Amino acid sequence: MAGRPGVGIVSDVVLQRHRLQAATSKFGLDVSFSGDPSRLMGYSGFPDVSLWLVTLEDEADHPVLFDHLLENTEAPVLFGVDQAPKPGSTEYFRWERRLLDKLEQQLGHLEELDTANDLEELVDVVPQALSNPELPRWITPAVPGSLAEDIWILGASLGGPAAVKTFLDHLPPGLPVGFVYAQHIDGNFTEVLTRVLGRHAHYALKRAEQGYRVRNGDVVLMPVEREWSFDSKGQLTEQSRAWPGPYGPSIDQVLLNVADHYGKRCHAILFSGMGNDGAIAAPMLKAYGSLIWVQESRSCGNSSMPESVAATGCSSFSGTPEQLAKELVKTIENNCLLKSRQNRNSA
Repeated sequence: MAGRPGVGIVSDVVLQRHRLQAATSKFGLDVSFSGDPSRLMGYSGFPDVSLWLVTLEDEADHPVLFDHLLENTEAPVLFGVDQAPKPGSTEYFRWERRLLDKLEQQLGHLEELDTANDLEELVDVVPQALSNPELPRWITPAVPGSLAEDIWILGASLGGPAAVKTFLDHLPPGLPVGFVYAQHIDGNFTEVLTRVLGRHAHYALKRAEQGYRVRNGDVVLMPVEREWSFDSKGQLTEQSRAWPGPYGPSIDQVLLNVADHYGKRCHAILFSGMGNDGAIAAPMLKAYGSLIWVQESRSCGNSSMPESVAATGCSSFSGTPEQLAKELVKTIENNCLLKSRQNRNSA
């Protein structure tokens, strides 16, 4: 993904390489090289990275490594990175924060992402109040497979999968709405994410497909690697370029691309996440007449993203994932009632 920093990891201990790779991936970094000193010395060409992390059991065992690195790269080299303790321990979390501080000193702000383990933990989570919410009588159930006239963008980052899953689990089946889901995540975890969010919800994830038009009941997941937009017919179109910015998909760009076709029939909910992705495009959507909602801070795994969008003054509702689901149903019901009255008045 263009713009996403890459790191090189050099260690003579396999376990340390694995733990460093897991930690740096969690912070949204690409691992462009991971190996022991001899592998780097014998590498054809030289890996193109933004930063090198080096941790060795005994530096005296590799006397030429440092000169080799300094002669072949202009990227910063962090020597003597602390050995990673056992994951899950208090010491590990402290080590992880120290590592993040060092990385951000060199690379600027980094955004922590959900890991595969974080997602797997959601598989067996049954909603607290899964009582099969019913569709209000004023809402006519959407015809299966019918094209969605109204689109809600679900934007999220760290802590987002859990929040979005809860939101979807509390929606009744048959709502006349389609969803486009923009989740900052490592592209390798897309399959896990799809399985997790499809477990209990009436609204199962599906990956974006070239030429596909969003149907009612869809939750279309925006791919991480390249930008997607909608053509004049509302068909999904993959672009040849990467999403702008360091993390994909760019939520700002997703908002703009969906609104470009759907206009005021496009709305957005910003869930848990680090950073401020979405804050730039939110005012533009509001100008279309779109609704912008955010997850309230206390229910977020990380509240930076929804708070950044709320700070723009564009948000008209804030709530927990359960409250956001309830508000969406109420909003759709009110729109259906309004259309019914208009039809009666024009008859």
